[in-house]
Amino acid sequence: MTLRSNVRVLVMGVAALALVGALSVNASAATYSAVAFSFVGTANQCNPFPAGSKIITASWLNGAGLPDNGTANPGGGTPHQGLLLNKNGPTSDCSAAGASIVGFAPNGTLSALGFDYRLGGHCGAGAPRFNVTDNLNNTFFFGCNGGTPSAAPQDPANWTRVTFDQTNAPPGFVFGLTQVASIEIIFDEGTDTPSPDGNAPAGVGLATIDNIRINNTFITKKAGNPVLP
Repeated sequence: MTLRSNVRVLVMGVAALALVGALSVNASAATYSAVAFSFVGTANQCNPFPAGSKIITASWLNGAGLPDNGTANPGGGTPHQGLLLNKNGPTSDCSAAGASIVGFAPNGTLSALGFDYRLGGHCGAGAPRFNVTDNLNNTFFFGCNGGTPSAAPQDPANWTRVTFDQTNAPPGFVFGLTQVASIEIIFDEGTDTPSPDGNAPAGVGLATIDNIRINNTFITKKAGNPVLP
């Protein structure tokens, strides 16, 4: 098993509603949240590879994202929370940044997934990605570069929206049918891996994402805390 496969296993555990100049957020979006986490593997977890290093950041940050009220960027004084995912070292390091999706009902199904990412950040084949685990413990990878890109409605010049549906689903996953046990966002490609979309060369090792889509709702900020201290 490759190191990436080890890390992916270890860390397991929007069609967009676009209006002119604004993102309409479904009222039920508060049902979901994306809880940031950092994974640094121990020697036992990473065997036969070395233990991971403390080169990981995963955090919702003020000013890093798009306006949380769905208006066009820069949006004035409204909060602009975005989820920073950072790996400050090589892809081979046994570590990852991520976020767990909280509030998704076990054995529910998906109609779509997605997120917006800021240009200049990494959008690779494997990171940032959704790890979707079904009720049979199969995990399906939805990597950023494998989604369908479009201009993000709130800031089309500087942000890209990535959407996943049946047209780009990994083999074996069926939207609307596969029963889902858990969903996570993982970032484990480091500073030695270039971004295939050409927006970020090797050496970046980070991505800023926002408007995380789960079905027809969007996670726009850290739940329960729209303005971080």
